[in-house]
Amino acid sequence: MHDYDLLVVGSANADLVIGVERRPGPGETVLGSDLAVHPGGKGANQAVAAARLGARTALLARVGDDEHGRLLLDSLRTAGADTSGVLTGGAPTGVALIAVDPSGDNSIVVSPGANARLTPGDVRAAARLLASARVVSLQLEIPLETVAEVVRAADAGTDGRPGPRVVLNPSPAAPLPDEVLAVCDPLVVNEHEARFLLGDDPAGGSAEPEEWAAALLARGPRSVVVTLGAQGALVADGGRTVRVPSLPVKAVDTTGAGDAFTGALAWRLGAGDDLETAVWFAVRVGAAAVTRAGAQESFPTAEDVARL
Repeated sequence: MHDYDLLVVGSANADLVIGVERRPGPGETVLGSDLAVHPGGKGANQAVAAARLGARTALLARVGDDEHGRLLLDSLRTAGADTSGVLTGGAPTGVALIAVDPSGDNSIVVSPGANARLTPGDVRAAARLLASARVVSLQLEIPLETVAEVVRAADAGTDGRPGPRVVLNPSPAAPLPDEVLAVCDPLVVNEHEARFLLGDDPAGGSAEPEEWAAALLARGPRSVVVTLGAQGALVADGGRTVRVPSLPVKAVDTTGAGDAFTGALAWRLGAGDDLETAVWFAVRVGAAAVTRAGAQESFPTAEDVARL
């Protein structure tokens, strides 16, 4: 019996958001709106997104013993996520500086803070939490060695039982060890992340997501999902690729939409959906998320998604 549909292991940040008429170029200063502070971070975002949809969700993360950390814990608990795995102390809570233009596009700079102190030892100490989840979702706003420790534990399983299925979004983009890639099911990437991971591979120069997915599958992951923004997503599983269209919506703010997508996808996999069905649901969650400002506060409930 699993206690959780989804365990998210990742970052928790305070998002400091300013609206701008246009994002500044190098050396340029622009005026913006009043500063708004929101709970964020890819890990916390995914956990809140899944919990708000109805998933039994837990988060393994680290925050500072400060006002931003308390903001994050309150947001997680309000959404219904289990925070028993959220560790406190070691550094200030991570912060993301976000500039959002009128089209809803954003530029983000992250100061990792306590996220950088989430260690492999913390993962080993949370072995019971990991064994209690059907799916574990990861990102790269925590140390890569910590991500690798989660993957090793998930792949090894516990007491002869298989470990949780691993969903990984390599954001911010960074090189991934073969041992990590081999367990991803799926590897979830956007265009920038796909091209980064492909490096000098000729497929990286293609305009076709099908070619990116095929080349990424050859690197070792068990499946690949390429997110395509307003065009939906592409699923590559074995020898098959399928495009899943999104819904036409008016984008207000894209901050956190990818996290809402991945959290929803990981939850539906934990609930027993096949990959294509899970992606079908996740693209609608992502579409709903962009229709509201902010990250976690924009994430929809299951009823919101049904209304789309």
